[in-house]
Amino acid sequence: MLNKVHLIGRLGKDPEFRTTPSGIAVATFSLATDEKRKNDNGETTSKTEWHKIVAFRRQAEVARDYLRKGALIYLEGKIHYDSYENKEGQKVYTTEITCDNFQMLDSRTDRGGDTVDRSSSQERSYKPTSAVESNIRGGGGGDDFASDEDLPF
Repeated sequence: MLNKVHLIGRLGKDPEFRTTPSGIAVATFSLATDEKRKNDNGETTSKTEWHKIVAFRRQAEVARDYLRKGALIYLEGKIHYDSYENKEGQKVYTTEITCDNFQMLDSRTDRGGDTVDRSSSQERSYKPTSAVESNIRGGGGGDDFASDEDLPF
């Protein structure tokens, strides 16, 4: 069985960070992915999907320290479905992505205003090891994107 998700998108807001009573770091944030298509009239249409992301432990700490609203990231994770009963007694279904790892794809600034060093050993330890990374960085058979402006969204 396989439950694997690969996403490239932009954060909808800064990550929310907390720790569980047992001391486990948890960060949640929303990630927007965009799909562009041409309709029957030849006009380009766009559809945005929003994904709820949950990161734990060291991933959560790195998300808190480096990710900001609008940041472009590559993310690998697993889909998790759940349901609960709300105050009105209605069943509510939720879908979230549990982040296994992520990589920052554009340079942003950290809380202090300094540019994040993309070559730091801390970030290197969170780089994905899949074929998708090769395509993102120009080493594979996929589209090669030179800058944010070249991305399809």
